[in-house]
Amino acid sequence: MPVKKAIKAKKKPVKKVQANKSTTKKVVAKKISKPKKVVKTKSSNTIANNKSKIAPYKTKKNEKYMSAAMKRHFIAVLMLWKEHLKEEMQKTFDHLRTKGETFADPVDRASQEEEFAFELRTRDRERKLINKIGVSIEQIKQDDYGWCESCGDEIGIKRLEARPTATHCIHCKTLDEIKEKQLSG
Repeated sequence: MPVKKAIKAKKKPVKKVQANKSTTKKVVAKKISKPKKVVKTKSSNTIANNKSKIAPYKTKKNEKYMSAAMKRHFIAVLMLWKEHLKEEMQKTFDHLRTKGETFADPVDRASQEEEFAFELRTRDRERKLINKIGVSIEQIKQDDYGWCESCGDEIGIKRLEARPTATHCIHCKTLDEIKEKQLSG
């Protein structure tokens, strides 16, 4: 009989240890998932072209489309966006200048060159966007902003909030995209 008691005693601690291990795994999984959510939230705010600092424009009752207040709002949005893009370009320039190390290992060198090429392609797209922002600001000054270049209708406040450099209304843009698909397909 003493042998059976010893076997039973061994089984009980094993069960407790297994329960502790599964509890530990659950706690670790929760800790890992929380920071990922925080990181995603921060990056989505940065990707939103830093326009989150300016609230969307709310039209007033009987307000004329592209009134002086609307124009001031969109100039502020465009200028903030332009400044944000210029800051990012400066950060990239500083990064390329300070991190330009020469690696002896060809794989490390190739990896660094690929990283730099990716950053430069991104900044080139942003440079083109800065030019579009400049054109949009000039259109505001000449009272041409907010009107579709194809049909002459209003582009719409909601579309301009989403894409302040838009030059076509949603209907004309959709038609352009359909034509483009047909030509390339």
